Amino acid sequence: AEREAINAPIQGTAADLMKMAMVNVRRALRERNLQTRLLLQVHDELIAEAPVDEVPTVAHLLREVMSSVYDLKVPLGVNLETGPNWEEMAPFTG
Repeated sequence: AEREAINAPIQGTAADLMKMAMVNVRRALRERNLQTRLLLQVHDELIAEAPVDEVPTVAHLLREVMSSVYDLKVPLGVNLETGPNWEEMAPFTG
């Protein structure tokens, strides 16, 4: 019970940050008239589908929006992977 009581605020805060990130990413994509669409969320990940020519732009946009979703004293790290499907994902280096 003690472990659960300690963990609940952490998990809840992470869930709130992810919801805020989803809203902000969707807004940023629409403001830039990009064709990329968010497909789903898996725990602390956002899965997006993007035309090949938008991948670099969207990758930078996702990193920017997600890492600054809330003004925290500790920076939020964002790792990006791209690929034609989940099996062929590789770290984004652009």
